[in-house]
Amino acid sequence: MHPMISGPLTEQYPPNVSKIYSYFECRCKKGSPFNEVVFFGLQYLLKKYLTGAVVTEEKIQQAKVFYQMHFRQTVFDEDGWRKILEKYDGRLPIRIKAVPEGRVVPRGNVLFTVENTDPEFFWLTNYVETMLVQMWYPITVATVSREFKKILAKHLRASSGSIEGLDTRLHDFGYRGVSSQESAALGGAAHLVNFCSTDTVAGLLMAQRYYSCPMAGFSIPAAEHSTIISWGRSREKEAFEQMLEQFPTSPVSVVSDSYDIFKACKHIWGDKLKDRVMERSEDSCLVIRPDSGDPTETLLQVIQILEECFGSSVNSMGYKLLPSYLRIIQGDGIDLGSIEQGWSSENVFFGCGSALLQKINRDTLNCAFKCSYVENNGQGMDVYKLPMTDPSKGSKKGQLTLSRNSDGLLETLEKGVGKPEEDLLVKVFENGSLLQDYSLEEIRRKAQLTEEDEVAPPRHNGEHKGSGGGLHILNGQH
Repeated sequence: MHPMISGPLTEQYPPNVSKIYSYFECRCKKGSPFNEVVFFGLQYLLKKYLTGAVVTEEKIQQAKVFYQMHFRQTVFDEDGWRKILEKYDGRLPIRIKAVPEGRVVPRGNVLFTVENTDPEFFWLTNYVETMLVQMWYPITVATVSREFKKILAKHLRASSGSIEGLDTRLHDFGYRGVSSQESAALGGAAHLVNFCSTDTVAGLLMAQRYYSCPMAGFSIPAAEHSTIISWGRSREKEAFEQMLEQFPTSPVSVVSDSYDIFKACKHIWGDKLKDRVMERSEDSCLVIRPDSGDPTETLLQVIQILEECFGSSVNSMGYKLLPSYLRIIQGDGIDLGSIEQGWSSENVFFGCGSALLQKINRDTLNCAFKCSYVENNGQGMDVYKLPMTDPSKGSKKGQLTLSRNSDGLLETLEKGVGKPEEDLLVKVFENGSLLQDYSLEEIRRKAQLTEEDEVAPPRHNGEHKGSGGGLHILNGQH
């Protein structure tokens, strides 16, 4: 509920109001790197918080006491909530229409609408605003994740000739960097719309429970600093060797910068354990993880050391490739000039932590929920806001539809002029019932990259001088 309107809303609206109709959008923002958004997460909020009998006598009594203490006056609309309990058995008389989850929509378009289905409960539409505006979070994570995917696809194809394995290229390391378990679950699931590589178990469980996906993402055994430094500095080689011995048939990731990443790569991996590394295959490759230092300098120096020790080949696109039993994962900060240095993006997997799940907010995509239509005394009226001090916060007018124009582009039609049969918004919730239940598989199909998303730079000329467009992802910005 909105913190400022927890009291009887009927006293704040004009007399004889019977309908409140509101909508959610990600407003356009000049200069933003994000021109489109991935719609995801509403189904979780509806299933978790709004579906079924959510109003009970016990909750009414709890709220009555709570708000009396909070406001120090009687503001809680006990009668209104009890009528919902008596008339609808505690189910909310509202209707929500929304973009199908996974659809990619240009900013500035309506993403979902909310309206009351019973004139007596017109105040309920914006009462649920605060909960529904939290949609900003999964939408933003899914959008940022997909933008990363575009960049990775572009450079992977340019330097290898294909995008095979793209969905494993960005690993979610963000579990410990978020503000709560629910954030980890919702943000982790949002990333899984685009990739299937994660260590955020909460996201996997959410995808399983709320999006019908038995296992949405995968990982590999991986060392952390505690499992390396517990051996002591003088036994770092033994710590590394233990990882190879314990996981002989699967890929294994070993953080290697506990002391000196360059010495570790040259003298331990590239010398003392060289034969053990070379025994492994593509299916059991060693993935070395740098975790500190300047990402560009460190990563390129690591690659060069590994090339000196293990050699390299040149792929069909003219880029250098380490042996198939050896790869790198960069998950600290990312800024890889792989194209410029003549190395294929195939050599490196990427990880992203708080930049993916935490370094965002509602204004990253300018998410807003606004009333656009009311009915009063049986007459409909289009309403809007247009602040003189910030016209960019102007809102849409009237009842809305989302449809394709004559050019095939998505656009929002205002003032009720859209044709219902052409509306791409789907009824997902009505009177306490969930009407659509999307699987993660369906959502992933809708969010797939298109040819327009992936415009590859020119083919490499074989001289390892680059084609002018390196991969750049740093702390969540690109």
